[in-house]
Amino acid sequence: MSGKYTFVLDSGDSRKQLPPRIIIGQQETETIAHVALKLLGYLIFARNRLEMEVNLHNDAIPFKPDLVQLDYEMRPVLWVECGECNVNKLNKLAVKVPEAEIWVLKGSEQAVLDLMNAMSKEDLRRDRYQLIGFDSEGFEELCGLIKNRNEVLWVRGDIDETSMLEFDFNGLWFELGLKHYQF
Repeated sequence: MSGKYTFVLDSGDSRKQLPPRIIIGQQETETIAHVALKLLGYLIFARNRLEMEVNLHNDAIPFKPDLVQLDYEMRPVLWVECGECNVNKLNKLAVKVPEAEIWVLKGSEQAVLDLMNAMSKEDLRRDRYQLIGFDSEGFEELCGLIKNRNEVLWVRGDIDETSMLEFDFNGLWFELGLKHYQF
């Protein structure tokens, strides 16, 4: 592991219960953007039983999700990929986790459009994937502010056709735009 980042969390949204803190490990091959995407994914999808980078101990599913929610029979019902994710893996996920919502988070809208183009070329199943691309300028600013210890006050974040996340990160206010696509 090349880095470990602590995020002290607080929620100004009574509908979103967050743990007091999360720790995100940065693997040797991961960038700080990957850490930021995992943080944003955790904040957006926060719910009971949401886990980060858990080993599923299931030979039928040879992948490790960035974020996952398991049902009581230990089957994925939510699978979130952050950053780099190839089309072949997405194609296999549609089969390996048939009951799960599959989400892909990217640091820019252009990265999502490029991925969707590749998914179309490979003729992946339709109506199976949800993709989010963040405003690249705001996302890059967030990445530049990540320290070993961080504080986040979550205020609001809705996902629809065009959305915005509102939060305070290390004392700076963010209104981070995002674009949601379905494939």
